[in-house]
Amino acid sequence: MADASGVASLSLQDKEPAVEMAAGAEVGENASLAKLQELNVALKLYQHPEATTIDEQVQHVGHLQGVLTKNLLLRDKKIGTFLVTALHDRPTDTKTLAKLLKLGGKANLRFADEKILESLLKVKRGAVSALAVLNDTENAVTLAIDKALLEQSTINLHPLRNDRTVSMPAAALLTYLKAVGHEPVVLDFDSVPAPAPTAAPLKKDKKSNGNCEREDGGAAAAKKTATVVPGGTLLGIDVSKKDNFALWYTRVITYSEMIDYYDISGCYILRPWAYSMWESIQRWLDAEIKELGVENAYFPLFVSKGALEREKDHVEGFAPEVAWVTKSGDTDLPEPIAVRPTSETIMYPLFKKWIRSHRDLPLCLNQWSNVVRWEFKYPTPFLRSREFLWQEGHTAHASFDESQQMVRDILDLYKQVYQDLLAVPVIQGRKTEMERFPGGDITTTVEAYIHGSGRSIQGATSHNLGQNFGKMFDIQYEDKAGGHAIPWQTSWGITTRSIGVMVMAHGDDKGLVLPPRVAPKQVVVIPIVKASLSMEKKEALQAYAMRLVASLKRGKVRVHLDDRDNYTPGWKYNHWEQKGVPLRLEIGPLDLEKGTVRVVRRDDGSKEDMAEGVVVETVLQRLNQIHKDMFERCKAQRDEKLVRVTEWKDFVPALEKKCIVLTPFVNETEWEEEVKRRSREEALAGEAEDDRTATSVAAKTLCIPFDQPELPAGTKCFVSGKEATCWVLWGRSY
Repeated sequence: MADASGVASLSLQDKEPAVEMAAGAEVGENASLAKLQELNVALKLYQHPEATTIDEQVQHVGHLQGVLTKNLLLRDKKIGTFLVTALHDRPTDTKTLAKLLKLGGKANLRFADEKILESLLKVKRGAVSALAVLNDTENAVTLAIDKALLEQSTINLHPLRNDRTVSMPAAALLTYLKAVGHEPVVLDFDSVPAPAPTAAPLKKDKKSNGNCEREDGGAAAAKKTATVVPGGTLLGIDVSKKDNFALWYTRVITYSEMIDYYDISGCYILRPWAYSMWESIQRWLDAEIKELGVENAYFPLFVSKGALEREKDHVEGFAPEVAWVTKSGDTDLPEPIAVRPTSETIMYPLFKKWIRSHRDLPLCLNQWSNVVRWEFKYPTPFLRSREFLWQEGHTAHASFDESQQMVRDILDLYKQVYQDLLAVPVIQGRKTEMERFPGGDITTTVEAYIHGSGRSIQGATSHNLGQNFGKMFDIQYEDKAGGHAIPWQTSWGITTRSIGVMVMAHGDDKGLVLPPRVAPKQVVVIPIVKASLSMEKKEALQAYAMRLVASLKRGKVRVHLDDRDNYTPGWKYNHWEQKGVPLRLEIGPLDLEKGTVRVVRRDDGSKEDMAEGVVVETVLQRLNQIHKDMFERCKAQRDEKLVRVTEWKDFVPALEKKCIVLTPFVNETEWEEEVKRRSREEALAGEAEDDRTATSVAAKTLCIPFDQPELPAGTKCFVSGKEATCWVLWGRSY
């Protein structure tokens, strides 16, 4: 609802996920909330999409203050049933839990099935938490709680349903449990050995530097143990990229200070570290499109309902994602106003006004802006967000050939963004009819591959709109012969998704690995200073570091001096590794005496010592080499997973091996839909529906690559058996 200030409100097709709501409205249907209210517990209630797993909870409510919990209902037929509630990163294998519960070596703990869960706690799978013992009126369940959980200031729990989260003081949970007759057994997880951490272990370089040993990245993380708090700052990534790609990605972008969460689900804050990368892309691309004769402009955020719905095919493609403004203050607007999902229908009424003669062509405009697409798929920062930043270019030309040249010129620039700035190889091609942009004639694309997840991702698109929008918006001009003509139009865009692609392509278990050309800081200089050094030595070391920084700045290197005295060198190494800075320069007392500096590469961890006099020249060489090596490494990983398949029997097995697949294809929509259906069914065969989803296993066409292998006459389509017309690239896609 809008408030008295007159701020407009959005009317959406579904309830707002991950938003705070009043608990009072829910009390009547939720006994746990009623009990908390009865006990005068200070709480906040949040509404969000169903979250049945820890990963989904992190995705939807990981930005909330406090910690999330792992909740397990376990049963031993002879000993009894146990509900274990612990910090979500705790080791909860049955052997560890049996030891903590002091059940003895003969205990045979097993996870209780859904029938037992519903009969004892009266909740569904994915909705259980410590609050559910309220429903255990027979005291059939022993509740066991992690000691560390009770030491937190705030905990976040499901209140008997998995589309709500209640945030409350940890101390209040004990009050609640006592009131419902379930005082818990307290488990001290720190009393048992934890599994080996995935973060890099502490290492010492055998070479000492004066009186100071160099600490390898991750040392501080190994020295200290930190409680994992979603959205908090840790010294090391606690999830392996290989073991849990989605959670690893969330950790990397938050721990590196790229992203922070907002109280509207699907909307994210780009912190300076991330926004600087977008500015690098923006500066480069803006200069390049201006060389093509494109000028920047800005058009309004809002579009009238009539304008948006004028082009039927176009609006049908975006209809589910459009957010509508329906009120101004408490007053209903005469007609809903849409927030732009794209700007064709905003710009083209003006094109009609501005294009009167062939002398007005070509008209080439671009705007750097934000758009809103209110989709209800799982939001993911950079990859799938409800508001995102992009550039969108729109041009009008006198001929198809001119328009198509613009489409290809722009696509080449997008390829350069990925390959020359982000060090990510891409494949250029044309989308199939099923995948083309709604309302356009031809959609071209650059497609990237993410080795860690085995998925492809659309990097950017450039569309030839033909004369469709010209006809729809009655854009006509007088041609050279004095007749009337309709211009040929294009539209094209690249978004902040490109940053997410870069993170996924290059990141490792320590955090970001940034390509030097977009890294906010290309070099970090770290003096190694210990308290035992004399003041004279400390000052000399500081002066040496500042001299190096000044030299690098003169060489146009983006450099940062980390001379903070409240952190150890090892902590700093880990911090800047996590943020992905390409080069680290370490300076210790021995370096000062010898006039040298140690240089450490982030991408491969290699180290070398060099003289002060060659630092700038060598650093510039290393930065270029790092970009080249990162690109080649990423390309080799992709090429290893790019396979050709000519028969259906080999298609799904290739997808299961995380490959992208090039096949001969008849290029007919009905067969494209058949591939999607059959690939999903075969992948799901023998698996529970809950375990795999259509979006995760169904194959889709990525593009018809411009670089087409030879297709001999008579080659059969791999699925239909008809004669193939082209090679098509398929994959599982984000």
